[in-house]
Amino acid sequence: MSAATPEPSAQAAVVVGGGISGLLAALELAKAGRDVTVLEAGDAWGGCVGSHVVGGLTLDSGAESFATRSTAVADLAAELGIAGNIVAPHPGGAWVQLPEGARELPKTGVLGIPANPWDPEVRRTLGLAGSLRASLDRFLPAATGTRAAVTSVSDLVRARMGRRVLERLVAPVVGGVHSADPALLDVDMVAPGLRAGIRTHGSLAAAVAAQRRGGTARQDPAAGGSKPAAQPAKAGSAVAGLQGGMHTLITALVAELRRRGVRLLDNTRADAVARTAGGWRVSAGERTYDANLLVVALDGPSAVGLMQEAVPELAAYRPVAGPDVKLVTLVVDLPELDRRPRGTGILVAPQTPGVQAKALTHATAKWDWLAAAAGPGTHVVRLSYGRGEVTRAGKPHARGADAGLSIAAEAGAGDQHLLDAALRDASALLTVAVTADDLLDWDVVSWGGALPFAAVGHRQRVADVRRVCAGEGTLVMVGGWLAGNGLASVVADTKRQLADLLH
Repeated sequence: MSAATPEPSAQAAVVVGGGISGLLAALELAKAGRDVTVLEAGDAWGGCVGSHVVGGLTLDSGAESFATRSTAVADLAAELGIAGNIVAPHPGGAWVQLPEGARELPKTGVLGIPANPWDPEVRRTLGLAGSLRASLDRFLPAATGTRAAVTSVSDLVRARMGRRVLERLVAPVVGGVHSADPALLDVDMVAPGLRAGIRTHGSLAAAVAAQRRGGTARQDPAAGGSKPAAQPAKAGSAVAGLQGGMHTLITALVAELRRRGVRLLDNTRADAVARTAGGWRVSAGERTYDANLLVVALDGPSAVGLMQEAVPELAAYRPVAGPDVKLVTLVVDLPELDRRPRGTGILVAPQTPGVQAKALTHATAKWDWLAAAAGPGTHVVRLSYGRGEVTRAGKPHARGADAGLSIAAEAGAGDQHLLDAALRDASALLTVAVTADDLLDWDVVSWGGALPFAAVGHRQRVADVRRVCAGEGTLVMVGGWLAGNGLASVVADTKRQLADLLH
């Protein structure tokens, strides 16, 4: 298409953004018989579901698992013909690093919140005083923590279960899963239905237990088949992956789009959108693309920035950028790690001294297929850095997990500084010395503001954005900043939004 095209075909659709939400939107449009063009600014498809080669192994550079709280991702895999590649992680469980040492992560329900404060693993982590305080939750009025229109994860947990649950269980899980301070996150966005469960069941612990019985609550603490387990699973096990890595989902999705005739244009950055008599005109350099249906599948700030001239009402809902997250992948020759000293991985409580990483995933301990591919004695360890926090003024703030780390990176120390930090942190967290001499290869992947912040009040802002888009009739916005973190949320939400747009 070109600028000379007076009106788009009645079946024409343009998708801006080639991440998982954009590609899935394109698939739904193509299935509905639309003539679809996808514009991607970069040279790779899949966004945060990417890959890189480290030490001769093709590894996930972003998401490496998906939550099995719904069948959304499994259904997509089945649609793409790769359901047989779904695999469960090794049942080793995950750990949490506290200031006084490591503990096995308890069999928790939602965001680290325990369903039973007296579970032996919970009591070992909280101590007697912490479990006593948490157990007071059952005697509090149901209105405690549920009365306000919106509340943060931190406020809810502190009010009902106390500081030790917040600091020792919730903060490490929230940091690992959402790269965020629990004081920032809107509990209704990251744990939908939890506050309603308190009103229904009488306590936070009972609400968590009810969600666990429904198979919808357990999180993957060490990262980022869908039947709930009959018995409480090891912490971190209510996720699944794909043989060969989650990036194979993108490979299959792109292949299906090409089979359906979708035009996939990489290195094509959309820089302006305007209304036309027939719908929308998207400018990308000297080229324009006209369509009567427009899907914007970018991060929040970019999506609003692209659309605010054409739809001025959206400008008021521009979100705060998420934290800059860096993933350091180490491939090491270290047979001492064969014993999986910290299970599938370990989360780090923010107050833990001497450790800059917020989480470590022992990938070859987590995924048997990867251990087989790496071979005996070779291990893949991934550490993540960057945790969104709250400023003294109470505003969202994204910075490195440690001020020294951020300052050194800004001063130009860069990847070498991160490698040095990763070797120190891996040694401390795994209780096995990991040195430069053990390295076979390493890589750093940076995700600048890619993880969305479901900040307090975000649920209403999402509703407002969706209201504005619905008012246009031919516009929809999708992606993690609206759906919430995680593949399960993004896949399910994208399908819902496209169904609404098309029908």
